[in-house]
Amino acid sequence: MKQVTLNVEGMSCNHCLNAVEGAVKSVGATGKVDLSLKKVDIEFDENKVSLDHIKKAIVDQGYDVV
Repeated sequence: MKQVTLNVEGMSCNHCLNAVEGAVKSVGATGKVDLSLKKVDIEFDENKVSLDHIKKAIVDQGYDVV
């Protein structure tokens, strides 16, 4: 399993937290958002999903991955 931390702009509340964690989960990864740091720690299997696919799922929810 690979672990990465992404900076995500635009998150400000629990709805944002749930949207980002749900987007990550929807592509087969797990994520834990830290709203105060505007980061999400992600764990995923590179053989099943790419980091680009995870980033796209977050962007599709309306957030910026920087």
